[in-house]
Amino acid sequence: MPIEEVSIAAFTQIRNDSIALIDVREADEYESGHVPGAVNIPLSDFTNRIDEIPKILVYFICRSGGRSMQACEICVDFGLTNVKNVAGGTIGWISAGNEVVEGGSKG
Repeated sequence: MPIEEVSIAAFTQIRNDSIALIDVREADEYESGHVPGAVNIPLSDFTNRIDEIPKILVYFICRSGGRSMQACEICVDFGLTNVKNVAGGTIGWISAGNEVVEGGSKG
């Protein structure tokens, strides 16, 4: 099953309460700056926490898109197919001038 990637511009337009955003970077990376509302589940601990993935549409983000795509692939392996990857990651989010939250690991 191919995993859909969405651009930063598209993701900015579709953010709402009916989706979830999971940041798969390590806690220190997440705390240094993340997309508002993102929950941190590091890829290094991902399979141990797979049950925490909500059953709604989930977007995954990392630094640039590689680790978040891996998270999507893991989800598909576990039978979770309502997943999408944010292409460009947090670097793209910041480069586009979007708000960033620092501190506190959520998750």
